Amino acid sequence: MPKLSNLSQGRGYLAIPGPSVMPEAVLNAMHRPAPNIYAGEIVDMMPPLMEDLRRIAGTQHHVAMYIGNGHAAWEASLSNVVAPGDKVLVPATGRFGHGWGDAATGIGADVEVMDFGLQSTMDIDQIADRLEADTNHEIKAVLAVHVDTSTSVVNDIAGLRAALDAADHPALLMVDCIASFACDRFEMDNWGADVMVTACQKGLMVPPGVSFVFFNDRAAAVRDAMPRVSRFWDWTPRANPEEFYQYHCGTAPTHHIYGLRAALDMIHDEGLEAVWQRHETLARAVWAACDAWGAEGDLSLNIADPALRSHAVTALRLKAPHATELRDWVEGNIGLTLGIGLGMAPKGSPESHGFFRLGHMGHVNGQMIMGMLGGIEAGMSALGIKRGSGALEAAAKVIGGA
Repeated sequence: MPKLSNLSQGRGYLAIPGPSVMPEAVLNAMHRPAPNIYAGEIVDMMPPLMEDLRRIAGTQHHVAMYIGNGHAAWEASLSNVVAPGDKVLVPATGRFGHGWGDAATGIGADVEVMDFGLQSTMDIDQIADRLEADTNHEIKAVLAVHVDTSTSVVNDIAGLRAALDAADHPALLMVDCIASFACDRFEMDNWGADVMVTACQKGLMVPPGVSFVFFNDRAAAVRDAMPRVSRFWDWTPRANPEEFYQYHCGTAPTHHIYGLRAALDMIHDEGLEAVWQRHETLARAVWAACDAWGAEGDLSLNIADPALRSHAVTALRLKAPHATELRDWVEGNIGLTLGIGLGMAPKGSPESHGFFRLGHMGHVNGQMIMGMLGGIEAGMSALGIKRGSGALEAAAKVIGGA
């Protein structure tokens, strides 16, 4: 296959579901000498920055910052409210539900997984039955992923809270919003989440390295009753700092803070409702193109029901080995990087080459999405992948009518 290297020059487009495209404003904010971490601007930035994070989370409660990725936030959240031997329930709808459950196993929890497969949302009725059956309230927490990045499914968090309330069950509702934060609508307080975790490298548009745990007073009371919490994971000083260093349990991630400040300004200048609407419209454009391609070919959206799809990421199925061939072609020939299929088939198996993902989160707009879709069309054409016609027209119609 000839490589058209001249067409891959220029600025590449990283269309994976995180790390996301970083705005120039974020990069410029980070491009500076290290500041004084004992007084001055960086210290003064923290209270309003934390308040702006609460606004996106939809909470009036607490937020703790950690130097670490989303996996760090998983462990931080669990370490504050789950003791060794405690039972947790994990309704898994993809790799990241299983991953959070594995993190709980690592700290000694008794993990019960309800696996709902790779192409559906969690079944609230089945979870409700399990909660009703737990008459001794052995389950201490329910770990739910709002958007599983591997499958692109979005789960009903408010419905899960309703099931807990209907069963009069005291378990904490803990939610992973790493993929959905500032992309898909999420309202922590209104939807009844007790704990929520997220990270900075997706909807927040900042390089990986900082994560957050939001928690309400109910979760704080569970933390207070814990026999011990490690000094580093303890969210209490981070959420109620007396000194600047307590926000981070040590030296601050200074340049991430500058980048995050710029990103939050962009989000709030646009308006959170407008951010959510932009993501929804661009997601519908992606789906329209994929539906057109799939009408006469082997491409299909992993989640059939549009109401159950995330607005941040789209997982796709394409007859193996075409998905890997397509990813390789667009990256090597036109500078477009698509996401691998993650957790959809055993790694290295022939089937693993039949999946890929599109990230459309954070700093994305209409022309970027049309460019990504045009690049995929070019790759399909070059590789002779069977597909339906009119994909770009379908996407353009969605964007043109927004």
